[in-house]
Amino acid sequence: MSNLFLYFFTFIFAFGVSYFSISPLKKLAQKYLVDKPTKLKNHKGNIPLCGGAIIATGFLGSLIILRLLTSFPSGTLHNLRGLFLGGIIIFILGLIDDFKKPKGLNPYIKLLFQTLAAYQLIHYDIKINFLNTPWDYIFTILWVVGLTNAFNLLDIMDGLAISQALIASLAFLLINLPFEYIYVNFAAVSLLGAGLAFWPQNHANKKIFLGDSGSMLLGFLLSALALGTRFSSLNQAGVFVPLLILALPIFDTIFVSIIRITKGINPLKGSADHFPLRLKKLGFKNKNIILFSISVSLILNILAYLITRTASVNMAICVYLVTLITFIGFGVFLKIKVKMP
Repeated sequence: MSNLFLYFFTFIFAFGVSYFSISPLKKLAQKYLVDKPTKLKNHKGNIPLCGGAIIATGFLGSLIILRLLTSFPSGTLHNLRGLFLGGIIIFILGLIDDFKKPKGLNPYIKLLFQTLAAYQLIHYDIKINFLNTPWDYIFTILWVVGLTNAFNLLDIMDGLAISQALIASLAFLLINLPFEYIYVNFAAVSLLGAGLAFWPQNHANKKIFLGDSGSMLLGFLLSALALGTRFSSLNQAGVFVPLLILALPIFDTIFVSIIRITKGINPLKGSADHFPLRLKKLGFKNKNIILFSISVSLILNILAYLITRTASVNMAICVYLVTLITFIGFGVFLKIKVKMP
């Protein structure tokens, strides 16, 4: 079977499995696992927390069926094992955290198991390689744990985290496709299929929440895709392209952390300081904030793609600098303009 057919099959299978799992998982969650309103969460009623299970079912299920039906190129199955094992650890960790809401797990226990999941990637050769020193392992863990938590923090508005994850996974797929680095392509297609099946359920009258199991799983999987994608084949400055692709969740994490630290709050504790909530206080409606976030990410992802297709280091540096200055200005504006309790 050609790789093109396999990608299509993987997408359809992941989408189908996730789609047909929605109804039974939602009914199960309504009985045993719901998110209740709190002072930080003003949603109405008890919302099922099964988004993570829906995505995990399609994503992991598609990888299992591919393993049974396909002879992967040498090394691909080795990489996918790391993604599979690490993903299961993160999903179970998030699921336990969801069951323990509203208090949740101790944040340091979460960090410990997130590090264990990151180690699974390293053990199966999914890691940062551009330094070729022991620091590669440390930076890999920081990257994976940081991005896992970035998506967990970003999941504070219907459709926000999942839309960012879908845009990023599509970018990793398109950037990597010419190189046929199979584990990235199959994982990205699986995530696209499973995520697209869930996305409509994360809105309005069909509301299902991702939960920590879903948001952390998205962050973990995207961190792994970033580690396996080739960004600098034509442009050495392309090594920083993942920061563009995932700029919005990274920005929100840094912004929230700085605000919390300046308030004397532990960055690992929850607070209503996220950029979408500040935009909402300025009068923006939820749907407009989502559209704004999608638009920003699409622009940055297009720029990221162009950087990987040009040899111009100067162009890449200009894009990075303009993006950095823009986000700093945006953060300062929100900090000054919007006063949060």
